[in-house]
Amino acid sequence: MRVRYTRREFCVAALSGLSATTLPWFGSNAASLDLFNIERARVVRSADRYLKARPITITAHLAKRSAGGRNDYFSEGDYWWPDPKNPGGPYVQRDGMTNPDNFVAHRHALIRLSVQMPALTAAWVITKQERYAKRAAEHLRAWFVDPSTRMKPNLQYAQAIQGRTTGRGIGIIDTLHLVEVARAIPFLLQSSALSAAEHEQVKQWFVDYLQWMTTSKNGVEERDAKNNHGTCWVMQVAQFAQYTSNHQLLEFCSQRYKTVLLPEQLAADGSFPLELKRTKPYSYSLFNLDAMATICQILSTPSDDLWKFRLADGRGMQTAMAFMVPHIADKKSWPYAADVQYFDDFPVRQPSLLFAGLAYSEPRYLDLWRKLDPDPTVEEVVRNYPVRQPVLWVK
Repeated sequence: MRVRYTRREFCVAALSGLSATTLPWFGSNAASLDLFNIERARVVRSADRYLKARPITITAHLAKRSAGGRNDYFSEGDYWWPDPKNPGGPYVQRDGMTNPDNFVAHRHALIRLSVQMPALTAAWVITKQERYAKRAAEHLRAWFVDPSTRMKPNLQYAQAIQGRTTGRGIGIIDTLHLVEVARAIPFLLQSSALSAAEHEQVKQWFVDYLQWMTTSKNGVEERDAKNNHGTCWVMQVAQFAQYTSNHQLLEFCSQRYKTVLLPEQLAADGSFPLELKRTKPYSYSLFNLDAMATICQILSTPSDDLWKFRLADGRGMQTAMAFMVPHIADKKSWPYAADVQYFDDFPVRQPSLLFAGLAYSEPRYLDLWRKLDPDPTVEEVVRNYPVRQPVLWVK
């Protein structure tokens, strides 16, 4: 007799390497338990290393070229360089080519937070050892509570360009690295590491940042960006809104995914034409796919499942996954130009494979996800890989 299995049971089998015909009964929490087993050694190994590292915020790095103050986040546009024809004048753009002399210390500090705090939280979730939760909470106090070290809840001075602007809407993509931090915070409430008063202060920071993101000139500009920047704005707002229980913004993000992101970015063949036009078409395509998938993971509900949503012509996340997965499995099949930098360093353990593999009961995606590197060390790759702790994302 052929046995029917639920989507959860089917995905557990794929993640654990079992075939559907030998699938045992795991119980209602099987997916989480199996993922814990897959991730335990990696997560605990990283968290043990991060226990030795004190929080470092933006205030540890003086940004002399910033128009803001000590607690203001500052970064400079990656692809902007001194003009050889006018060395003292406004910078000029070289798309895809990162200028190593631009100020990136604040971004590095933010990425460090996004690597360490969620890993420590994931270790707490898996082991229930308070030492991990306590260190994770120290990062939150430093970044969002302590007046001497906290970051102001805006990115007014992000992605500045020498001689042109003190900050741009495009800089808001830098706080993509707060998405998994916000995702991790509620897990810490199950520990004694963060007091109720401290948590309210942390939450208020995200409330204030959401207000700035959705009403400021820079925020509106980033919302209306046509490529991965617009996608990442929705991804950020969706997670911050979920954390702060802003149901109005959650609904806005769901509608924007359906009415703006998919129609304007996804081609009939499943590619992202705006990313293919860039000088790093492969990594930008991966990046945008991961952001789209994470939006679906954050916002989908039983009554509004974005994984199943399709436009009238059939375009949807399944289309996007079907296009890109063959080129993740075999990069040599990539029919477009190679990226001008870091092409050999991708792909890594793209979260889109895990999320879509579970959503569509697709063992090929899950098997591929397990084979890829979960802990890249190349700076550019880490920067474009903001979802690293699946135990915080899969229920």
